[in-house]
Amino acid sequence: MTEYPEFLLRADNQRIAYRRVAGEGPTVVWLGGFHSDMTGTKAQVLADQAQATGGAFVRFDYFGHGQSDGAFRDGTISRWREDALAVIDDLTQGPLVLVGSSMGGWLACLAAIARPERVKALVLIAPAPDFTEKLMEPELSQEARAAIARDGLWIRPSEYDDGGYAITRELLEDGARWSILPGPVPIEAPVRVLQGGADPDVPWAHALDLANALESQDVIFTLIKDGDHRLSRPQDLERLVAAVSEAKGLIEMDADPVARRLARAARARNAAIVSAEHWAAADIGPDEE
Repeated sequence: MTEYPEFLLRADNQRIAYRRVAGEGPTVVWLGGFHSDMTGTKAQVLADQAQATGGAFVRFDYFGHGQSDGAFRDGTISRWREDALAVIDDLTQGPLVLVGSSMGGWLACLAAIARPERVKALVLIAPAPDFTEKLMEPELSQEARAAIARDGLWIRPSEYDDGGYAITRELLEDGARWSILPGPVPIEAPVRVLQGGADPDVPWAHALDLANALESQDVIFTLIKDGDHRLSRPQDLERLVAAVSEAKGLIEMDADPVARRLARAARARNAAIVSAEHWAAADIGPDEE
């Protein structure tokens, strides 16, 4: 099966770029991070895994990201949530596992709340719910605040983009409307959280607050003490593949609790099919901020 870029036309004639691996079983949907795109290492590893195992997988670029239409500075949490729901509604069928990284963890939660009948499990990597209000805005310098008040935006420097990227007043104000913390967060599906203890962008305590706020009783929080924000090292990618494999198995085995426990133990012993050597050789691109 060959994966290639396609485009989903939205109602406003803006196109959302996506890549899809056809397969069987629950569909895994990748939701990337703020100012990232669908070609990052973690998304590619999951695409490779889907092809290797015959699973279904979809990844996409939000409006203003990657190969999708639109200007990044015009994006908001509302718009990116709508993009995620459009991908779910128009490009997938049946039960879903949402895999959300950084901002994508927040959007995965919002999508799960909106589509509880479809979203049967979540895997969240350094999830950043409410990041515009709770993580980004408090860190803005006086200069940045003044620029936003005066011009409606501030250009944030980035090691991945020589020109930086815009943080707008609209983004901050709109993000506050979608706040889900302190909870409770009405998600009852199983959730697996992978969080780096050395993450400079999303403190592990913030991700733990989300885990504790979820209504689901099947939540496992894995703290990788020396892990950074990307969690794209070979050992981190193995954990990601294992978590996604487990999440898919939880859906498939949901009707049989005994088989579910046995399958979980088997996957924990041997979940990674794509070799760590392959991942180590992969070209690590601009993953999530």
